Amino acid sequence: MERFAFKGVASNLVTYLTDVVQMSNSSAAKTVNSWCGFTSMLPLLVAPLADSFWDRYSTILTSSFVYVLGLGAVASTATIWTWSPPSNKSSPAFLFWSLCLISLGQGAYNPSLQAFGADQLDHDEELPSSKDDKNSNKKSLFFQWWYFGVCSGSLLGVILMSYIQDTFGWVLGFAIPMFAMITSVAIFTCGNRIYAYKPDESIDSKPFQNILQVIKVTASKLVNGRIRINLPDDKSDVGELELQEKPLCDQKFGSNGGFDGNLRNKTHLLENAKIVLRLLPIWAMLLMFAVIFQQPATFFTKQGMTMKRNIGRNFRIPPATLQSAITLSIILMMPLYDKVLIPITQIVTRNQKGITVMQRMGVGMFLSIIAMIIAAVVETKRLEINRKTSSLESETVELSIFWLLPQYVLLGISDIFTVVGMQEFFYNEVPVRMRTMGFALYTSVFGLGSFLSALMISVIEAFTSSGGRQSWFSDDMREDGLDKYYWLLALASTLSLLFYAIFCKFYTTRSELENGNCK
Repeated sequence: MERFAFKGVASNLVTYLTDVVQMSNSSAAKTVNSWCGFTSMLPLLVAPLADSFWDRYSTILTSSFVYVLGLGAVASTATIWTWSPPSNKSSPAFLFWSLCLISLGQGAYNPSLQAFGADQLDHDEELPSSKDDKNSNKKSLFFQWWYFGVCSGSLLGVILMSYIQDTFGWVLGFAIPMFAMITSVAIFTCGNRIYAYKPDESIDSKPFQNILQVIKVTASKLVNGRIRINLPDDKSDVGELELQEKPLCDQKFGSNGGFDGNLRNKTHLLENAKIVLRLLPIWAMLLMFAVIFQQPATFFTKQGMTMKRNIGRNFRIPPATLQSAITLSIILMMPLYDKVLIPITQIVTRNQKGITVMQRMGVGMFLSIIAMIIAAVVETKRLEINRKTSSLESETVELSIFWLLPQYVLLGISDIFTVVGMQEFFYNEVPVRMRTMGFALYTSVFGLGSFLSALMISVIEAFTSSGGRQSWFSDDMREDGLDKYYWLLALASTLSLLFYAIFCKFYTTRSELENGNCK
């Protein structure tokens, strides 16, 4: 229900900004990209604070209240602007802060709700991370149904709410997500008596404080080159220990009983930070994939508004509903991936897993490039038809909106490869203590990718509109240069894929490093 509420607002937001708020195409796209980026990055900031100072159940209730408040504020803008047009200054600012409330609520709500759901299962059970995990069936099933719920809610939000917003208006279109969120919170609170409330008793249950401790240790090392610790002997002598640069394996580190417990925790955190730094080259090469995934909610939707959308005499397809093709592709193709593709690749590669996680992500990146090439070709065709007809009354061209389906479907298939692969990759390549941060690294790819998309639009618009020329993102869709923009994204993504392949060739997995250190 949360995904239904969020997608009910986000999927058609660019249309609301251009048609109601009267923003330009480029400004609306940058606003949506920046908001999505802000929303995706917030869990990195909010989740550690919530883990350190609040329990998950309280975080869920408080963040859901902020979430509902933001949805209500967005709905109020539609109500007010129905009777009076928005002003140039105050109204967009109020809408922006309303969207920020939604981002703040979701930033704490989603990771806390997922973790709280997993807590209802056996506490001693590890999350599935490798083929050696034999007791992860319950949580594996939980995450499968969780992903199904995410896809189902997103699909319903895109299809139903975009149709209601285009047909019955924005007031009802934004009010329904708000009431859906209120209903979900009411249902959630009905289980108060049966929930399992898991206490945080691990040494890393307060990650925010631990981060501050790591900063102190690092600063001490930089200044003095060594750290003074108390040895646990009867004489209480003070010894000096030089921090080793080489990571220590868990068996050796734990077997030495002379180390102080606090220093061991701090040293673990320092080594964790080194492991995360190793992931940055791979993480950076995935950003262009995230940039491509911003297009369906922005320029793909504006592109569809200028195409033939009629089915019969009375029904017109809302352009935003085509985003549902991505989710449908995921739902329909996921079983084929497990039942058909993996067995075939197992035969070809003679590998039990079929393809590695890195290869899986690379295949998805390649498919996203093909999707952008198709998008560029379709946009070129749309502009050619528009120039031939040269209609001054309407931007609509005699080209069916279904010509956009292949690029949506390919992005959905690429999602199965890259997005699911990213979750597994970042989960496996970070230490056990930092697996929540591993999921945050995955979401931050799309967060920073959204900001990068907004930055690219600003830079390209500045260059292409200089000297009195028409911008690639012109409000007149008959004169835009979206085809060139799509070709540019395809080229940049190709370069990212090449560098990604190079980095993967020299990358050493965490399990290989641990095996090497412990020999």
